[in-house]
Amino acid sequence: MTQSEQHRQSAVDAWSALLRVHANLVPHLDAELRRDFGLPLAWYDVLLELDGVEPLRMTDLGERVVLSRTRVSRLVTEMTAAGLVARESNPDDGRSAFVAITDAGRERLHAAAAGYLAGIERCFADKLDPDELHTLAATLGKILGPTDLAITPPRSS
Repeated sequence: MTQSEQHRQSAVDAWSALLRVHANLVPHLDAELRRDFGLPLAWYDVLLELDGVEPLRMTDLGERVVLSRTRVSRLVTEMTAAGLVARESNPDDGRSAFVAITDAGRERLHAAAAGYLAGIERCFADKLDPDELHTLAATLGKILGPTDLAITPPRSS
């Protein structure tokens, strides 16, 4: 096998492993959040992005949580009905709306945060030593760029 072929095979192996890890861990974390806090992972992600920031335009929220505009709109409708977020009209553009976290949404986010972080520790971080975690974060950060890897816990009230 040539060096180029080895590089290509390593790339395919790494990509495949990344996809398998994602496919296995995300549904597990989602199930835990639903079971323990009645909060789907997608809702948790939306609340996390809205916590501590000014209301976001729907398109900006969609980019932050990496969902389609249609999917974000559906989530926001469900979360509004549950009292976790509020949709506000955009006075400058009648075609768009802002979304803001409510006090109830912030309370649910903060209640679920410790459980979510514990799930990340148990299902992911505990399988790697600190050096491996650092290397993985740095490596993925190279691919994403410095602003896209900012994974932060919810802010305290």
